This record gives sequence, structure tokens and C-alpha cells, in this order.
Amino acid sequence: MSKWRENETGVSEFLLLGITNDARQQQVLSWAFLCMYLVTVAGNTLIFLAISSDPRLHTPVYFFLANLAFVDICFTTNLIPRLLVGHVAGTQTISYAHCLTQMYFLISFANVDTFLLAAMALDRFVAICYPLQYCTIITPKLCGGLAAVVWVGSGLISLVHTLLMSRLTFCSSLPKISHFYCDAYLLMKVACSDTRVNQRVFLGAVVLFVTPCILIVVSYVRIAVVVFQIPSAQGRHKAFSTCSSHLSVVTLFYGTVLGIYIRPPDSFSTQDTAATIMYTVVTPMLNPFIYSLRNKDMKEAVTRLLNRVPKSF
Repeated sequence: MSKWRENETGVSEFLLLGITNDARQQQVLSWAFLCMYLVTVAGNTLIFLAISSDPRLHTPVYFFLANLAFVDICFTTNLIPRLLVGHVAGTQTISYAHCLTQMYFLISFANVDTFLLAAMALDRFVAICYPLQYCTIITPKLCGGLAAVVWVGSGLISLVHTLLMSRLTFCSSLPKISHFYCDAYLLMKVACSDTRVNQRVFLGAVVLFVTPCILIVVSYVRIAVVVFQIPSAQGRHKAFSTCSSHLSVVTLFYGTVLGIYIRPPDSFSTQDTAATIMYTVVTPMLNPFIYSLRNKDMKEAVTRLLNRVPKSF
């Protein structure tokens, strides 16, 4: 890191206090995180490869699912390896540059997640409410354009937050962050300089973050209205079953994130760490199981992919 950067911010490292101070608990949690990370990478990679290799799954809903699987791999890779390396090396410090980089990708991937979930809800809405127009509305060009806007837009949004954070100064030469990663809320909490601009931008970010959630709720309200008008119980069940996996993932993701971040930074406490583990580690691990176990086409594609593996050796 350059001397200019250290002088400007007044700090070259942060101290991550982690989840617990108990050495035995740290050991258990590290092994648990390692196992969950390996399952997350393996499961999401399997979903991504199954969709990519099976022409029958080259449809809009699976296109977005492949993107979701990829971003879940990136999301956990941004956090867990650094935590495990720190535990093995016996150090809880993280460099200033690494901290901001981790924060940048965390915000970016979280935004990609939210907008992908909204895009998947839009796909289900059109498929159920306007089935005859589905192929003319949800086109490959539209899906590709939406994905590009989501990835590029999320990166730009995160860049704004990161640049604003880089302007802050800190009182201590080794600020303490009560978390296992560089959380933007907690960075603002330990800053000495004025954070009002940062907080206003984050308020706008919260509104932007909640907007996809509102779109998802509106989409499913409209879907429910249409489905309940289907005369047969079997038809209603079939329509709802196409949405069940997506609804489960949305509930897991938004249920924890909104409960933590829809409030002022000063109210953030160490008790919220357990909830953050849910959406940063547990949810990305569960997503492949939710989509594969509750989706017949997905299960068949994964089975076909696994059956081809031995034949390649």
C-alpha cells in the first residue's frame, strides 16, 4: 500500500474481531465454514454446469438461475477463504486495500443477487399471467440485456460506496470491526470523519435494494390472483410448484438481509452476526439444493451431467 494512502486515511489495517473470542469455538466454526464453503462451491458449480451443458435448459428461467449460481460462488469466495486463512495464520488483521476490496465485491454481489431474484420473479409472472405472449416478451435478447445491466449496474453502485468509504478517516491506527468481514455499516461506525454523506448514499442504496423485493411481492400477488382463478386443483398446484423454489430462496435471502440492514448503522450490534451468516454462508449453500430437489428438470439435468463424468476418464 502506498504511503500516500496510509497518510490520507490514517490507517493501514483493520482488526476483525470475528464471531467469537473462544479458541475452541473458533476452531469448530472454521471447520463448519470450510465444509459449508466446499458444499456451496460444489453445489452451485454443479447447477451452473448442468444448465450450461444441457440444451433443454437453455431457457430464460435457467439462464437467470445459472447467473444466480455463479454469483453465489463469487459471494462466498469473497468472504470465507479470507476468514479461514486468517484463522490458520492466527491473525485477525486485514489490510486497508483488502478491506475495501472485500466490501466492494460484497455490495456488488449482493445487489446482483437481489436483481436476479427480481428478474426470475418477472419471468414467472409473465409465464403464468401471460403464457401466450411469453416467448415474445421474455426473449434471449431481453435476458442478456437484463443480466448485463444487473452486473454492470451493481458494480457501479458498489464503486460509489467504495469511493465514499475511501474518503473516511479513522481515530485509531488499528480500528476494530466487530465482524468476520469488512461490513460497510461497521466501517462507518468506527470512522472519525463525517459520515453523513455515506449514510445518505446508503439510505438510497437501501431503497434501491428494497425495490426488487417490492417488485417480487407485486409479481407474486398478481400470480396468486391468476392462479386462484384456475378451476382445477391440479392446475393450481402445478402453477404454484413452478414458483416454490424461487419463493423459498427469496424468503431466505430477504428475511435475513432486511432484518439487519433496514435501520441506522449505530443500531448494528454483534448479535446480528449470526443473522449475517445466514445470508452470506448458509443461503448460498442451500440454493442449489432448493432448486435441484424441487425441480424435476433440474434433477434430471444434474443426473445426466453426473452420469457423463465417469465416461470422460
